[in-house]
Amino acid sequence: MDKILRINVGADGGPETKTDPMGDYAGIAGRALTSAIISKEVPPTCHPLGEDNKLVIAPGLLSGTTAAMSGRLSVGCKSPLTGGIKEANAGGQAAQVLARLGYAAIVLEGKPDDDTLYKIFINKDGVKISTDNSLRMLGNYDLVDKMKGEYGDKVTCISIGPAGEMKMSAASIAITDMEQRPTRHAGRGGVGAVMGSKGVKVIVLDDDGMSMRAPKDPDKFKAANQTWVAGLRKHPVTGEGLPAYGTNVLTNVINEAGAYPTKNFMWGRFDGCSKISGETQAETETARGGKATHGCHRGCIIRCSGIYMNKDGQYLTKQPEYETIWAHGGNCGIDDLDAIAMLDRLDDDYGLDTIEIGAAIGVAMEAGIAEFGDAEAAINLVKEVGKGTHLGRILGNGAAVTGKVFGVERVPVVKGQAMPAYDPRGVQGIGVTYATSTMGADHTSGYAVATNILGVGGSVDPLTPEGQVELSRNLQIATAAIDSTGMCLFIAFAILDQEDTFQALIDLINSFYGLSLTADDVTDLGKSVLRNERDFNARAGFTAKHDRLPDYFKKEKLPPHDVTFGVTDEELDEVFNF
Repeated sequence: MDKILRINVGADGGPETKTDPMGDYAGIAGRALTSAIISKEVPPTCHPLGEDNKLVIAPGLLSGTTAAMSGRLSVGCKSPLTGGIKEANAGGQAAQVLARLGYAAIVLEGKPDDDTLYKIFINKDGVKISTDNSLRMLGNYDLVDKMKGEYGDKVTCISIGPAGEMKMSAASIAITDMEQRPTRHAGRGGVGAVMGSKGVKVIVLDDDGMSMRAPKDPDKFKAANQTWVAGLRKHPVTGEGLPAYGTNVLTNVINEAGAYPTKNFMWGRFDGCSKISGETQAETETARGGKATHGCHRGCIIRCSGIYMNKDGQYLTKQPEYETIWAHGGNCGIDDLDAIAMLDRLDDDYGLDTIEIGAAIGVAMEAGIAEFGDAEAAINLVKEVGKGTHLGRILGNGAAVTGKVFGVERVPVVKGQAMPAYDPRGVQGIGVTYATSTMGADHTSGYAVATNILGVGGSVDPLTPEGQVELSRNLQIATAAIDSTGMCLFIAFAILDQEDTFQALIDLINSFYGLSLTADDVTDLGKSVLRNERDFNARAGFTAKHDRLPDYFKKEKLPPHDVTFGVTDEELDEVFNF
């Protein structure tokens, strides 16, 4: 990973490629690299869909190696949803393959002067860019099938669906999994719309003939990886809960805690949770011949994904994640797993962020466009998005736009991005993260649920403001560093609780690169990423006033605990005083 592939899609005569050395970006990867490039090279006040924005796709420091869990991909740009900097993270095969091909990043630059669609093929021999308007408005599933027919059944695809082509602000970028299904998504912030604005429908990666990246000290690297794997397997979350029930193991947990946002964040408990829980989901998948445990990329040992079959035993979608189950389930008053799985399939095919589109439908239901609990209506609304109707374009541009169009006051967004599956009144630490994250409302930016609810890394009362700022601050710093390694964020459970597992991660990096980093150096990496992101947002016009939750979270009490969000504005302004 010693080079950056730059593709100018707006060059005279068609797209041009060049390969640059790392230069000023040497030594960083993943989110650190995407945010550094965006902060340095993109004018903060540019239009997100204009020629001055860039889309950066980057594997992590350890991607392409034998290190377990190292297959996460970072996608960065100026977000058309928030107007600020964006890093969206995805699993799947692309990070491993791109790293083995030797690229630290792909940067899409410029803008075509027409609506021509391009496909990009990258292998050991170089880069080939072709015009292919036959791909127009294809869903991700049909698109990937077509690429397999053209390039073989071992390639990896990075693609957009119709939502990305229509430049919707809820559009995602799909990454194929080990079965070459477009099921892993860089979902948040409208990154798919930026890829669509560049005229790129699909990037096909083929690492045939390329070997694993080799560490500087193979023996120490192997030993560190063994300790690393053992640590992940012995932790109850990464070794037991997630492999058995996937991320949806949280449904009953968060519902019991009274923090499960129900019917557009009206209540903290959903009566139908048991019907859509991780336990019920795993039982359904197994009974129908699917899988309750599955990895999304080579080298994954947590295996928190799965394969969901329909009632006839035919593949429908990957195991819907906790956030998807919530967004299309409890948030909309729906307790039908099959309907939620169909919604997940449609989101993946059209290329939509399940959190954003589920939140938009919840807002639309509050506006009376459909009834809460009407699964068929929810499916039809997502199909409207795929068709690009007027209503579909409203929903496809996210919850904030939907709220404005239909005159809804209670819209759960920060910086224009919808909140995920934890009510900030019931998990006040995650409320701090929602409010202050550089990304808009984003649970993965600083997953305070781990400590507030699960007791990982200590314990902080979820229902009071005390200790939440420090908790969110530390987790946001740690997350920025983890996102730069290429490691799955779920490793955080083990490294927060087990010092030897955290040390094993540092040993992996040191033995691979021949470094002598300490825990303080990892912290400094996280801080540097956040400084870049905060600097970009400040230059884009963001102020402390943008680091706030909507007022109704401070005024409306959340049943069953009857609490409001209690962290003051003055305390929120202290988050980044590190």
